[in-house]
Amino acid sequence: MSDPGDLPTYRTLALNVERGVATITLNRPQQRNAVGDGMREELAEAYLRCDRDKAVRVVVLTGTPPAFCAGADLSAGERTFTEPGPTFSAAGIDVAAWTLSKPVIAAINGHAIGLGLTLALQCDIRYFAADARYGVVQVRRGMVGDAYSHWVLPRLVGLSNAAEILLSGGTFDGYRAVALGLGSRVLDADDVLPAALETANDIAENAAPASVAASKRLLWDSFDLDRAAVGERETEIHLELMGLDDAREGVRAFQEGRPPKWTGD
Repeated sequence: MSDPGDLPTYRTLALNVERGVATITLNRPQQRNAVGDGMREELAEAYLRCDRDKAVRVVVLTGTPPAFCAGADLSAGERTFTEPGPTFSAAGIDVAAWTLSKPVIAAINGHAIGLGLTLALQCDIRYFAADARYGVVQVRRGMVGDAYSHWVLPRLVGLSNAAEILLSGGTFDGYRAVALGLGSRVLDADDVLPAALETANDIAENAAPASVAASKRLLWDSFDLDRAAVGERETEIHLELMGLDDAREGVRAFQEGRPPKWTGD
């Protein structure tokens, strides 16, 4: 996939790779990028494809304006949530963004409702559009939050804030989202994707891939580890990375005042 000519064509997504950054765009604008028509499967496939490609260092997930993702496709009306099928899972998609070895940045450039927001919560870094609306609204549709939101939200924002988000199903703007701790930056809608790409390019060019992958894995795993276990894992990771040439290249590049040339070895 590192060759642009090898990029697949999707019905519900657009995929672009440039300078080590893969941009996945949810692309059902007439449905405000609602999850349907195979988007779950296509997004899982795109994630796995990016994770396997050594030329991809960072993934950015965004939506075709003016929305990021309106959540589940409600075109089936009252039958939307009553005919789950034999393989139903509330996981959102089969491949959560936190399982990838590469950072996934959510450029939430418009409304993200229900599954649209809970999918973004699976990403590592989240930038929010200031004036869009966000919420895990499923209790107002007779359902509950999905995509592991009952695991992620308490760990991101605390039990009380998670309860307000999940039990009220109310919506809020980007300023409130960042104040709660759901993301790290709030920007004008037009600035969200450029800011995410700037961060992605900085990571792709300047951070060692093996180091980033190890740090990401430990960050997510730390939710289920105690302090001593985290300390042990940090020591194990340091010892592993010390055996790679990138541990030498990082220092060489810094001392020589040049960009690093990471090999992953």
